[in-house]
Amino acid sequence: MVKIGIMSFAHLHAYSYAQCLNELPEVEFTAIWDDSPDRGKEASKKFNSKYVADIDKFLSLPLEGVIIPSENAKHKYLAEKAAVAGKWILCEKPLATTIEDATSIIQACKKAGVGLGIAFPCRFIPSIVKAKEYIQSGKLGTLLSISCTNNGTYPGGWFAEKELSGGGAVMDHTVHVVDLLRWMLGKEFNDVYCELGNQVHKGKFDVDDMGCLQMEMDGGIQISHIASWSRPKSFPTWGDVTMEFIGTEGVLYLDAFNQKLNVYSDFAMKTEWSFWGDNSDLIMIQDFVKSIQEKRDPLATGLDGLRAVEVTIFAYESAKIGKKVKIKKSRI
Repeated sequence: MVKIGIMSFAHLHAYSYAQCLNELPEVEFTAIWDDSPDRGKEASKKFNSKYVADIDKFLSLPLEGVIIPSENAKHKYLAEKAAVAGKWILCEKPLATTIEDATSIIQACKKAGVGLGIAFPCRFIPSIVKAKEYIQSGKLGTLLSISCTNNGTYPGGWFAEKELSGGGAVMDHTVHVVDLLRWMLGKEFNDVYCELGNQVHKGKFDVDDMGCLQMEMDGGIQISHIASWSRPKSFPTWGDVTMEFIGTEGVLYLDAFNQKLNVYSDFAMKTEWSFWGDNSDLIMIQDFVKSIQEKRDPLATGLDGLRAVEVTIFAYESAKIGKKVKIKKSRI
């Protein structure tokens, strides 16, 4: 039995991860730590796990791994504490709000000899896996350009507080697209131009709710990407991930969340989507459990997390100065 704990329920994805832990027969969801006692205690009742108020007592438990879905800016502190305690780590994306913090987390985990994974569940969506295989087969020929979206609803709360989130929709959503393209193509990003603003919510908060990015990858592949919190509250789900790959021998269009049925609900008084496909969160958590058992890094590594953070940070730099910028890659 693999014993796992969760450090913070600040991020909404924590609730899905907790449900996944309880669905796996090989896992014991041992304990919860949260710097909000009310939130931690509520989660412990909901998921039948123990709440531990003191972080050091939590980390002294015989846990083999921890999941960290805290506010983005707190990842460094929590991950480094967990690494020193010898715990395998699955950290919510983005890995950190700065390149320096992301690098520090990776170095701490290497020094402690523990695995570090990043919560990029889109890697486990069957349509994305299939698209990766198709592209790698060469059937599209030479890739020329890719158009991508990651649009969602505004999460509210600390996501609009820059000191906790590190940024808005671009910080929240671009890391997913960057990670997927690096993983699917086996190539790196070289430069980025970004324009962003608070356009949908008309300045109700300080961080961006929409960004338009133009990027270039190895081989001169041109990437256009829109990241936004543009979906209304009544939208059937939180958002989308779409990609259109244009090659010399063909075009491939991908809609990652299209395994769904349309449900017209008089209870919700809106159209809802009922997903019938695979649970990518569950598959990701299974990979994390296997990484603990096999003493390896999870599929999306700390380096993958760092590279996604780098592209995002330089996108913000581009928006600040109004010019295309070179993406500088850190050595670790």
